[in-house]
Amino acid sequence: MLRKPAVAGMFYPDDPDELVKTVEGCFLHSFGPGKIPDIKSFEGNDYPVNVMVPHAGFQYSGTIAAHSYCELAKNGFPEVFIIIGPNHTGLGSEVSVFNKGEWITPLGNIQVDDEFADTLISFSDFASADFTAHIKEHSIEVQLPFLQYFSNDFKVVPVVLGSQTLSTANDLATAIFKAGEKLGKSYCVIASSDLSHFNTQERANKVDGFVLEDIEDMDEFKLLEEIIQYNITMCGYGPVMTTIILSKMCGKNTSEILAYKTSGDISGDLSSVVGYASGIFK
Repeated sequence: MLRKPAVAGMFYPDDPDELVKTVEGCFLHSFGPGKIPDIKSFEGNDYPVNVMVPHAGFQYSGTIAAHSYCELAKNGFPEVFIIIGPNHTGLGSEVSVFNKGEWITPLGNIQVDDEFADTLISFSDFASADFTAHIKEHSIEVQLPFLQYFSNDFKVVPVVLGSQTLSTANDLATAIFKAGEKLGKSYCVIASSDLSHFNTQERANKVDGFVLEDIEDMDEFKLLEEIIQYNITMCGYGPVMTTIILSKMCGKNTSEILAYKTSGDISGDLSSVVGYASGIFK
């Protein structure tokens, strides 16, 4: 199965040269890391970090996403990136795993790790092989050019969550952990999520602050509780809960929020904003 780009030319440039310049601009921007890191080599099967990244158009959230990708480059790349995003389209199954084929971007093709994907599915009560959820979904696609800027020498396991319950997060985290142990492959989980949507800047800063504190505390229970209590419209809390749970299984017991901004910080319109953050679990 070849997965063609759904949002090239909209969320990011569809011209390869322009896309490379845009990614570089995200790293060099004052809201970004301010530098382009050199990618190091990684050896072994215990990759040291997982990350959280936003998934809006590069002009809005790319500078924030660049902070997490800076950390990945500094650690070197593992064999596999498991990229978990929310389901914005409503298509597909509860946990949709794109389990074979390639993903096409303007910077080339990326191979899916079918062995890891199928092993993950075998250990899960919820995950299934499903392409439908991925065809129009942008939350995973927009991560790929950041990775490809540094290297094409990696594989991916794309996972879209139609169900974002704590049970689903626990199940998926356990399945990933067991698959990693069985296969002995190095892997990194990338949790794709924006924060609150369409609040004023003041309210966004307040409710996003609750979420970010829970993430730094590695507390998936309180994260879900406050999302419900305060009606926080964070689209990818399921991927983030999964990553918190898995990180703790792997002995990565601390997290750090690397950067936070809203769309209003970029556009100047503070009346209706979306929150974006990068974080690292280590």
